[in-house]
Amino acid sequence: MRARIYQPAKTAMQSGRAKTREWVLEFEPTARMRLDPVMGWAGHGDTQGQVRLKFGTEAEAITFAKRHELDYSVKQPQERTMRPKAYADNFAYSRRVPWSH
Repeated sequence: MRARIYQPAKTAMQSGRAKTREWVLEFEPTARMRLDPVMGWAGHGDTQGQVRLKFGTEAEAITFAKRHELDYSVKQPQERTMRPKAYADNFAYSRRVPWSH
């Protein structure tokens, strides 16, 4: 079985960094999704795709994968770049596009 270990990114629906500090181990899908002929829902018989384990650190997730003899890959998170901004910059004379209404 193959597993992915990663730190989730911030969702677009929140301004904070909640739920992005923990590490997640999830199994890669082994089969394609197929439509149920009766209901029309998409799904497959692989229940490992529903498993999502959360860990406090990357080392804990790797230790878990090694202990259970899982083939795993680790995806490192991208570093967040902060660009300082000021409200006064909207009205600066050196602004490329003049501000007007």
